[in-house]
Amino acid sequence: MSAATSVRRASLCGLLVLAAALTGCRPARESGGRLVVTYWEKWTGFEGEAMRKTVEAFNASQERTEVRLLTTSQVDRKMLMATAGGIPPDVAGLWSNNVIPYADKNALLPLDEYAAQHGLTREQFIPAFWDLCYHRDHLWGLPSTPASLALHWNKRLFREVGLDPDRPPRTIEELDEYADRLTKRDRDGRILQAGFMPSEPGWWPWAWVYYFGGELWDSKGKITATSDENLRAYQWVRAYADKMDVKQLQVFSSGFGNFSSPQNPFISGIVAMELQGVWMHNFVAELAPGMEWGAAPFPYPADRPDLANSSPVEEDVLVIPRGAKHPDEAFDFIAFVNSRRGSELLNMGQRKFTPLLDVSQPFLRDHPNPYIKVFIDLAKSKNAFVPPQMPLWQEYQAEMQTAFDQIWLAEKAPKDALRDVQTRMQAKLDRDLKRYERMGMPYGESGHE
Repeated sequence: MSAATSVRRASLCGLLVLAAALTGCRPARESGGRLVVTYWEKWTGFEGEAMRKTVEAFNASQERTEVRLLTTSQVDRKMLMATAGGIPPDVAGLWSNNVIPYADKNALLPLDEYAAQHGLTREQFIPAFWDLCYHRDHLWGLPSTPASLALHWNKRLFREVGLDPDRPPRTIEELDEYADRLTKRDRDGRILQAGFMPSEPGWWPWAWVYYFGGELWDSKGKITATSDENLRAYQWVRAYADKMDVKQLQVFSSGFGNFSSPQNPFISGIVAMELQGVWMHNFVAELAPGMEWGAAPFPYPADRPDLANSSPVEEDVLVIPRGAKHPDEAFDFIAFVNSRRGSELLNMGQRKFTPLLDVSQPFLRDHPNPYIKVFIDLAKSKNAFVPPQMPLWQEYQAEMQTAFDQIWLAEKAPKDALRDVQTRMQAKLDRDLKRYERMGMPYGESGHE
């Protein structure tokens, strides 16, 4: 046996031991007669506290089941290893991008029958959030907390350069104009303040193509990285790098602090506008409580008004690992989280919005985020979009990140970088399609239209 193999086996054994410890050698029922359901989740801080209160509310709502919440880092990896070892938790809190690969690894229990028994249907949800859990004609999870993204802007900085602080840019062209006015340099040309940077925070480099009407594949068998719309999006990215100067941008960006710190470039006021999620309010409120800011739909190209109100949507999800000891009781809890009461309790605690269409007026009225309806409307928009629902998405995402970096750092022209992505990903997709065909499994997006 090689040293590398020994290390891998030792790591696997260590993870399984940890999984056993987290699951616990519990009796099937406590002394009070309740059946114990183990739930692994990733959240800490106020987000973890919000879920803890939701668990407590579920436990108090009935006398059959006690859900026990265990917080663990790398929950996705640990759940997968525990499932492979035959000792999974009953419920796990993952991310929506885990659904497809984990379903295809046979690590998740399909939830169609459970949802039907509890009267949960797609019609009760904002469609994108149900669909993110749907793959190969089956439901593999349900949402816990959803998110959409919007343009955030610093009203004080707008006011300082003569811009209306209550009127964000509506088109890409206006965004570019505002960004120029908001960018400041010293006498030597060093950037002191940026109006906007497509690389900040840089978490969704693949998403820019959708804001220009592009897509990354045809949902069947063709990669579309080199489409005209995609090329236009990355030419726009490159234009920012060119006009701001790559070397100056690198120096300027090197001074950015951690996202959740007062040195966050948006919170500290050295970046005036950026694309961010519904959670940004939480960090502004904690780290810069006096900051004047706003949130609005990200701009669209002036010649494409049909793309207004575009936004990526994503979510955290609850799943039942295959081999869970108490799937019926586990889904009782998942159904509670997806009731109006449970969802509003959790998402008010995390200061997000619910994935449900039925929302109470007190939830909207009392929500601490003054722009919460912006994020809800974006999630409901016909132009809300999700990452390509394909088993190869994680590899594709990495390729798009590489292409973005090469374009942003002026290492490759947009056309060349996207052509390289097209070539590599089409070859990988062709191989993957053949593999799924041999297994007799459908590939990719089989969800609702």
